[in-house]
Amino acid sequence: MSEGALVLFSGGQDSTTCLAWALDRYERVETLGFDYGQRHRVELERRAALRDGLAALKPEWRERLGEDHTIALPALGELSDTALTRDVEIKFGESGLPNTFVPGRNIVFLTFAAALAYRRGLKRIVGGMCETDFSGYPDCRDDTIKALQVALNLGMESRFSLETPLMWLDKAQTWALAEDLGGSALVELIVEDTHTCYLGTRGARHAWGYGCGACPACDLRARGFERYTAARA
Repeated sequence: MSEGALVLFSGGQDSTTCLAWALDRYERVETLGFDYGQRHRVELERRAALRDGLAALKPEWRERLGEDHTIALPALGELSDTALTRDVEIKFGESGLPNTFVPGRNIVFLTFAAALAYRRGLKRIVGGMCETDFSGYPDCRDDTIKALQVALNLGMESRFSLETPLMWLDKAQTWALAEDLGGSALVELIVEDTHTCYLGTRGARHAWGYGCGACPACDLRARGFERYTAARA
């Protein structure tokens, strides 16, 4: 184990699993969140409790967990006419993509992350992008991430590695990875304290966590948790 890492940490299930993954591997791990006017910005409010919870799970994780950063990107929300930045019904558009797609979001996030990592002396940038269980977002695809890594390294004369540990995992496998990394305590932390619901709803407590239970994000998380628990039975 060597080097440090910067984890894109939203406060959701995937990014929390990625943070645990990084804490298991790298000697110094910092976190980065983005406030872009997202409809479900309650996820940002979960980050502190999740960082504390992860630090409490293993002494070595506590030692490795470094600074947290938040970058405000209101322009991204202002430019985006989407269901993640506007109070509108979630549906599919004429392009075939759901209107929860925020154009350029991951490209912008990773570019700002690389700029911060450059300043902080970190070479590993970890994100929860995945193209196994996803909504067809083109900026979650492995090809996009690889191309962006090339562009960032050329543009910053650096050697960043964009790590995507969930890229080829479905949601059931993501739950299982969390258990492998931190046992049932990490699974319980994810259930209780992460936020996934696109509507920003924290009201109802389901077996898989809090959310409206009907939006695509809740549905994906719920179905993954059901498959995960069935496999363990």
